[in-house]
Amino acid sequence: MSVQAPPAPTVRAETPGLWERANKATLAMLGVTVALFAVFGIASGNFLTFDNLSNLATQVAITLIVAVAMTFVITTGQIDLSVGSTVAFVAVLTAEMLQAGWDSSIVIVAALGAGLFWGAVNGYLSAYHRIPPFIVTLATMSVIRGLAQLWTEGFSVPIDARLYVAKIGRAEFLGFSALAWIALGTVVIGGVLLAKTRFGNYVNGIGSQEESVRRAGVNTDRIKMVALMLTGLAAGIAGLLTAARLGSGSANSAQAFELTVIAAVVLGGTDLFGGRGTMTGTVIGAVITGVIANGLTLLGVSPFLTPIVTGMVLLAAIWLNLRGHGIAELGAHLMGRGRDRTKEPA
Repeated sequence: MSVQAPPAPTVRAETPGLWERANKATLAMLGVTVALFAVFGIASGNFLTFDNLSNLATQVAITLIVAVAMTFVITTGQIDLSVGSTVAFVAVLTAEMLQAGWDSSIVIVAALGAGLFWGAVNGYLSAYHRIPPFIVTLATMSVIRGLAQLWTEGFSVPIDARLYVAKIGRAEFLGFSALAWIALGTVVIGGVLLAKTRFGNYVNGIGSQEESVRRAGVNTDRIKMVALMLTGLAAGIAGLLTAARLGSGSANSAQAFELTVIAAVVLGGTDLFGGRGTMTGTVIGAVITGVIANGLTLLGVSPFLTPIVTGMVLLAAIWLNLRGHGIAELGAHLMGRGRDRTKEPA
């Protein structure tokens, strides 16, 4: 008579706690944000006033709009250095078309289309021609701004304040500018897209295990191209709003803008190697960059010090982001050697 063996004990996987699942870099930057508000609030009596906070929201808005899209790009393990040039190009395009008598509705569509076009160029060359996005966007950064400078010969193009586009830059609702509300809407859409959709899952998967995602039947090249198209579209929106806010289009606007955007994304805890993106962190990072610039201005510090401080903060954030990663691995990743990008036969 056979003896039945006792059933093996059931081992339940322990569910990670809230602390284990939290993005530690994002939590750290949230603490830094609170500290910055406290320091500048004590140092300057005007910092925590409603008028200044409203002004801060407007200052952060354009950076935040592009940073939301950049979160998708960096999460896929790519980079886009051309966003500042795209902002300048679209601002010039907007001003030139308005000055030529085009209707505002047509100008808005053209501005968004121009940004989307440059994003598609970056995405197509990097995703389908296997040119590292670092190299592609470094080249298009120069080309796009050069075209804007050639078009305007270095002069600013004024926009009639009576036009609808110009009114967008001055519009307010509940004490906050239209730019701030547009940025808020962009954050909500970006957050839902990253956390609640299949596209967001693919973005995170490509950044961490691209080959596994590709073997699962996902067109990873198309996802990466779409991510870069999103930054182009966001830069188009930012260029349009920049022209509306300043009342002119200049080929020299948004200089080093890509530094601020990348700083916002990385500061918030998005992994520079891809695979881990956080929209909440991006908001925190954008606020930090804006608070630094705004607070130093209120304290009467030289405006030339602001990019120095921003650069130092970005360097510190990258150092924290790279803990556990080798510098050589980062260099290989940026030059396109970090992962095997050759397709295997199905």
